[in-house]
Amino acid sequence: MVDKLDCVVIGAGVIGLAVARALALRGREVVILEASDCIGSGTSARNSEVIHAGIYYPAGSLKARLCVRGREALYAYCAERGVAHHRCGKLIVATTPQQLAQLEAIQQQAARNGVHDLQVLEAAAARDMEPALRCEGALLSPSTGIIDSHGLMLSLLGDAEQAGASLVLQAPLQGWRVEADGIALEVQGERWLARSVINCAGLDAPDLAARLEDLAPEHRPQAFYAKGNYFSCSVKAPFSHLVYPVPEQAGLGVHLTLDLAGRARFGPDVEWVERPEYTVRRERADGFYAEIRKYWPGLPDGALQPDYAGVRPKLGPQGSPAADFVVDGPAAHGVPGLVNLFGIESPGLTASLAIAELVCERLEG
Repeated sequence: MVDKLDCVVIGAGVIGLAVARALALRGREVVILEASDCIGSGTSARNSEVIHAGIYYPAGSLKARLCVRGREALYAYCAERGVAHHRCGKLIVATTPQQLAQLEAIQQQAARNGVHDLQVLEAAAARDMEPALRCEGALLSPSTGIIDSHGLMLSLLGDAEQAGASLVLQAPLQGWRVEADGIALEVQGERWLARSVINCAGLDAPDLAARLEDLAPEHRPQAFYAKGNYFSCSVKAPFSHLVYPVPEQAGLGVHLTLDLAGRARFGPDVEWVERPEYTVRRERADGFYAEIRKYWPGLPDGALQPDYAGVRPKLGPQGSPAADFVVDGPAAHGVPGLVNLFGIESPGLTASLAIAELVCERLEG
């Protein structure tokens, strides 16, 4: 027996759930496959939970366009559905006089991306907002916020299921191939035939693509992994805004973010690893203290505690330029009904609703 399905979404993280919702709302019959025993337990659960403004990314890139579009869609969605969030704002800080020029470059890049609300602050004005802050100058991003990512995923799943989608947990994809009348999938010892398949498997997406022999090699990228470690703070941090240093290679530096209860956490750093793993080693805090004290000199000794780690799904090795999102549909790779998503790191959470719309367009186009 072969189960014939309309549309299969692989992966129940925030991207897979947003894609499943968008397809179901368009009248598609959707099945969501998730390898683990719950939704959103991978990259979607191991990030800063920040709603990004769209500041840093190259103009015209998918990251820039989908972040700006997705940010406004996400704020509207959260307000409509009652998903917990807070538009708290972010300060990007220059901690040396030499970094002031970088702030100017960041503001210009943001404007090219359609982000026109950044405000230049002199050091005194920044300290008026955050008295514990040390800086030479700052940019205020009022459009930056924080969100309950799990609440968002539960809401997206609820929308998808209300529109007819179904979720199958503990259902890893065991094999797949392209056939004349669809894409054949082996799942839980059964054979399914799907009209459309969307690979939203996050860290595992390149591995799944590599197992599809019908896909040309140039559309099966190699995966690289940049681990980010987070530390919590045992004392209350005296900040009401997120605080980011100027960006560094592969990440945005060791920044201070807040959860919706106002608790501070610091990270992520950048630790390149051969395979995903999530141990936070206490000794990595040594480097955190030095970086954090550049903008919060009052951080007490012993205040940082290992919290959690996430892994960014990178498409290039250490030292290579940051890659854009890859959303490959049939027009790119020639396989009818297939969309592969690769390298969906930050700002993927912010861009999730816009990414879902793009997937639908590329599937239909």
